[in-house]
Amino acid sequence: MSETIERQVAAEPSAARAAADGWLSAFETALSAGAIDAAAELFAETSFWRDLVTFTWNIKTVEGPAGVRDMLAAQLGATGPRGFTLSEEPAEDGGVTTAWFVFETEFARGEGVLRLKDGKAWTLLTAMTELKGFEEPSHERRPAGAEHGAAKNRKSWLEKREEEARTLGYETQPYALIVGGGQGGIALGARLRQLGVPTIIIEKNDRPGDSWRKRYKSLCLHDPVWYDHLPYIDFPKNWPVFAPKDKIGDWLEMYTKVMELNYWAKTTAKSARYDAAKGEWEVVVDRDGEEVTLRPRQLIMATGMSGKANMPKFKGMERFRGEQQHSSQHPGPDAYKDRKVVVIGSNNSAHDICAALWEAGADVTMVQRSTTHIVRSDPLMEHGLGALYSEQAVASGITTHKADMIFASLPYRILHEFQIPIYDKIREVDADFYRDLEKAGFQLDFGADESGLFMKYLRRGSGYYIDVGASQLIIDGKIKLKAGQVEEITETGVKLDDGTELPADLIVYATGYGSMNGWAADLISQEVADKVGKVWGLGSDTPKDPGPWEGEQRNMWKPTRVDNLWFHGGNLHQSRHYSLYLALQIKARKEGIPTPVYGLQEVHHLGR
Repeated sequence: MSETIERQVAAEPSAARAAADGWLSAFETALSAGAIDAAAELFAETSFWRDLVTFTWNIKTVEGPAGVRDMLAAQLGATGPRGFTLSEEPAEDGGVTTAWFVFETEFARGEGVLRLKDGKAWTLLTAMTELKGFEEPSHERRPAGAEHGAAKNRKSWLEKREEEARTLGYETQPYALIVGGGQGGIALGARLRQLGVPTIIIEKNDRPGDSWRKRYKSLCLHDPVWYDHLPYIDFPKNWPVFAPKDKIGDWLEMYTKVMELNYWAKTTAKSARYDAAKGEWEVVVDRDGEEVTLRPRQLIMATGMSGKANMPKFKGMERFRGEQQHSSQHPGPDAYKDRKVVVIGSNNSAHDICAALWEAGADVTMVQRSTTHIVRSDPLMEHGLGALYSEQAVASGITTHKADMIFASLPYRILHEFQIPIYDKIREVDADFYRDLEKAGFQLDFGADESGLFMKYLRRGSGYYIDVGASQLIIDGKIKLKAGQVEEITETGVKLDDGTELPADLIVYATGYGSMNGWAADLISQEVADKVGKVWGLGSDTPKDPGPWEGEQRNMWKPTRVDNLWFHGGNLHQSRHYSLYLALQIKARKEGIPTPVYGLQEVHHLGR
């Protein structure tokens, strides 16, 4: 073959590139012409377009050509999408072409992931990355820092920071107020800081990170380090795979300082009301004994989906002679050596607390009231997370951001189909482990459709344990296990529905947490909480996630039915990833950018 022919062959695009280029070109042509039907016809009959703010000013998934048509009819005229360009070489695997691309709209720049089957879109993700004219001051736009030259009465960086801390909330008002200074509030605060949105974070604890430090002694992250980075600053290369709670607390405290966040510790929100005439909230807070009234435009509840304790109301609780506490209040095991402890619950916190109590010498019994999904940490890391969040993934070019985008590009409607084979494999490799657990009397499940941990988390936020050692204690009988329902609490213990009475000096209620709109009920009103509706869940019509199908996390990181009221939270991965999209929505409103919302959250459940 001649050198000329070789160059021509090398220059020819791959079939995957030709297919992706062709689809993006046809899509852009249709959008530019306002040909909504033509754009919709580019999607397969079974297809999913997930948009993170760019087209919908919402977090929304539409399904099939009809869903695409409806969304574009409402939004295309105000969006102005263009410049759809491949950002890397597409790939084809098993009849599916995957392509990464960038694009822009009238007001923003975005990125996306396209999957094609038989020439038509099967899945499409579009995600906003930045607002035009309001880009973050990073990389080539980073601030100079030092001000060269000379000027009289010039203020140093420290003097400017001290002035801001002294005046914000008093002489000037924040545009955004974040209630809750845990990982979610801190991540969002960092995003808003970089976007130039004056923000105050309020936190009831004494120091940033105390929401971790003050939990039970053995608490640690069950997710690996590659999954848990915060925005802008990754954990160091020598950071442990599973970080202990106090180490996470220290990291959050350092991060809050380094990222220059306006963080009000020892501060509790007492009341809030929205003044529609002024378009602002009036929030009364107690700042270390001083009552301060703040008037932000945007109010964000970042109090955590694992924040509002669900304390059960069992008959006879008031007559128990020993100690009773919710798992969130459990101080750790040290005071309970040689004491009898009953832990009601069988999910993550229950297992962690039981294991720590056993280590400290307590006589501990776990009461299992419903089936629980168990997965050991090692196979979960290998089969469940390894392809996206691991040292091997990093070495193969999967950055945390790319992993986040891949995960986000799989629509919730079909995500379980990708999860089922993972847990089938885990069940196979850990067959002996599961057999031994069942022999010990533990009641197992793998989710309503056998799809395992992640779907349980997304649907209900509970019902599972990532095993880091407690399961073997149950198998060995070192943690006693009793299945059944609580009939009543007696003076001396817990009576179950089969008549068994478990004596106890301490009862720990590892009974989970309520919907996040409960925080809105406490701070604002029950009427506002009901107007928002249930927070979290997909509408999968599985246990604790009632239908109808909604396709996205209810009321999280997006507009709610209450003007200028937002909810933010989730695990470290979600706090990192979705804080960007929430921050961009808030920044757009601050700058007066039109934000017509498509598919505002319906209210089907009050979440009480």
